[in-house]
Amino acid sequence: MSDAAVLHVSGRILVSPEEVRDQLWVVDGRITYQPPPPTTEVTALSGWVLPGLVDAHCHVGLDAHGPVDAETSEKQALTEREAGTLLLRDAGSPSDTRWIDEREDLPKIIRAGRHIARTRRYIRNYAHEIEPGDLTAYVRREARRGDGWVKLVGDWIDREEGDLAACWPRNALDEAIAAAHEEGARVTAHCFAECSLRDLVEAGIDCVEHATGLTQELIPLFAERGVAIVPTLVNIATFPRLAEGGEGKFPRWSAHMRRLHERRYDTVRDAYDAGIPVFVGTDAGGSLAHGLVAEEVGELTRAGIPALDALAATTWSARDWLGRPGLSEGAPADLLVYEADPRQDVRVLAGPKRVVLRGRIVG
Repeated sequence: MSDAAVLHVSGRILVSPEEVRDQLWVVDGRITYQPPPPTTEVTALSGWVLPGLVDAHCHVGLDAHGPVDAETSEKQALTEREAGTLLLRDAGSPSDTRWIDEREDLPKIIRAGRHIARTRRYIRNYAHEIEPGDLTAYVRREARRGDGWVKLVGDWIDREEGDLAACWPRNALDEAIAAAHEEGARVTAHCFAECSLRDLVEAGIDCVEHATGLTQELIPLFAERGVAIVPTLVNIATFPRLAEGGEGKFPRWSAHMRRLHERRYDTVRDAYDAGIPVFVGTDAGGSLAHGLVAEEVGELTRAGIPALDALAATTWSARDWLGRPGLSEGAPADLLVYEADPRQDVRVLAGPKRVVLRGRIVG
């Protein structure tokens, strides 16, 4: 780890898809394109430079069984940092991870508070489990607890129906999403199924996680309303295993999950082709390991999204969407240095040569 007063970074600085510069400096932890006064305390780096990667759907402070301790949360955050993921949107966690904000050596987290789910309609120990009459009050609470986001569980298996089913009536969604917006928060929702999507979008939701239930009928509605999706394809890859595990008890649900999995790439490509904003997220921290952003970018390209746009979905576009700067003048120096051009081969993302966080070389 380096605490040099000045870093001089040269090579190809990918400020945006359209703008490439030859060099930048890091002074007092911030980026500048103006050469500083001469100093003997300069560390030089060179290569292909990107802003720190974004995982727009992960869970620090959570594992498959529920909340984890601070030591485990720290390991999760460090794993993301080592992979070059320096900005995380934590899409729901029961743990209080505010202490991470005090750590200059850990990625920045944008929190969505704790999941809000229907009673007995989500993973045990993850969410506030409530009924529709309490939804607005809990949304206001989590809007104030989070960092500008609230996370709903839009659908989950209904054991009586034996299949995925929507969790909330439309009137409850209308009131709750309006309340979140009044609190200055955006709303996102976990959605696997088709049945939950129209009500959520028409109620004013800002984003949908997974979005495996997107259909040709629903895609124009998403595009018209500008509702983003975070497909988490590395998580959707687990659907066949989940379906196999539930086959005996819930055969309808298992068959449904397999269908959603089989059409996953077509769903994402059709959304992209329609102009729906698509961002990179992994769903790390539940049953998945952290540090999978490079794999998710690769999955987006396998779905048919051009490499440059898949790259933007974890860098420039993702940071704009979340309201965080990239490699702009005066921005915190969160950047990655690579040996080769990631625009030509997104597999390069898996191995940053250097990781710089808030102006310090941490990897």
